[in-house]
Formats: sequence, C-alpha cells, structure tokens
Amino acid sequence: MTLNLVKLCVGVDAVEDLQASIDFGLADKKSRDLEEIQYHTTRMVPKRLDELLDGGSLYWVIKGNIQVRQHIEEIRPFTDASGISRCRIVLEPRLILTEWQPRRAFQGWRYLPSKDAPSDMSSRGAGILSLPPELRRELADLGLL
Repeated sequence: MTLNLVKLCVGVDAVEDLQASIDFGLADKKSRDLEEIQYHTTRMVPKRLDELLDGGSLYWVIKGNIQVRQHIEEIRPFTDASGISRCRIVLEPRLILTEWQPRRAFQGWRYLPSKDAPSDMSSRGAGILSLPPELRRELADLGLL
C-alpha cells in the first residue's frame, strides 16, 4: 500500500519559490559536475520504506496549506561528516499541484496515508496559478481555496 510524507516547506512563500529553488539547485549541481538529482535531507530515516517507494510522494506545506507534491524516487540513508545518521529523500524535480489542505505547524515530517492526501489539482483548478501568490494566500485564509 502506498504511503506518503508531509513536510513543512520552510522559507518558501509560494509554489513558484519552491520551483525556482529546485531549478537553481539542479543548475548549480550541473555546473559543478555533480549528480543532477533533487533531494531533501532529513535526520530521521523513514521506517516504512517499502510503502513510500511504492509510488509515494512528499507533500509540501507552504504557508499553512499542503499545496504541492513531488514523487519520491529513492531514499538514501548516510552518515554525515560529524558521524550523524541522516537521510536523503530523492525527489522527482517536477511539482504536482494539489488541492489546498490546511495543516498546522509541526517539526520534521509525518506519514500521510493516501486516503488522507489531497487530490491533485484538476486542469480547471490549475488556473489558480495565474493569480498572484498573495491573493491565493488570502483566498485560502478565507476558506475559498
């Protein structure tokens, strides 16, 4: 059974900011002849790897709402230079817009069963991106998104 993760996207105000950060990181890796993958590093290694790698996604909470997801491609545990166990969650760099789902702040990541995950945004709902990010946030705060 597929399982997902949900995580706060700290320092990002809009989906466009997250995409710009991903694009910058990939371009930087290319310029330095590094492996061109996009990943998120965490301290804890998820225990339910098989379920996450069975089509799971990382859902990003931006400004109090799940707004977007990325497919999880691989999970790479490693030990950093200080001897601390860490984990790289390798993600497909393509963002998939979702229906907005409110989330309170939390630390780390949480498992998100597929039945509780927000639906992908339909093509008619994707027009919402034509609105300025500030207006989208205000509409979400009013419960209109």
